[in-house]
Amino acid sequence: MAKTLSEKDLELIKRAKQAGNIPEHIAIIMDGNGRWAKSKNLPRAAGHRKGVETVRTMVQSCINLGVKYLTLYTFSTENWNRPQKEITTLMRLMVRSLKNETNELNKNNVKITTIGDENSLPQIVQKEL
Repeated sequence: MAKTLSEKDLELIKRAKQAGNIPEHIAIIMDGNGRWAKSKNLPRAAGHRKGVETVRTMVQSCINLGVKYLTLYTFSTENWNRPQKEITTLMRLMVRSLKNETNELNKNNVKITTIGDENSLPQIVQKEL
């Protein structure tokens, strides 16, 4: 979560807090990163990396807003049907992101809990989670 929020983001957070419309739980289905990359003539992996940046912003925003729970639906069973190279890229990105963000998440008292079939993930991903 090294990215700091923009002044515009911080102003939106301030207004949301003042309005008192902060949900306790937000859930996000992460979808469309590959299509986003394709629309920009970038490789799908670039879209997945951009998705990590978006997650970082969402986590930081939820911390600032006082949202108690954030659920990220990150990898569905249908994703196993993707090309092996893309699956490997996604798993490496997950491991790298967890390694890079753990200290900051801990500092902000963020607890990661997995739901679903964690055992189907590669051992290195399970270990990092």
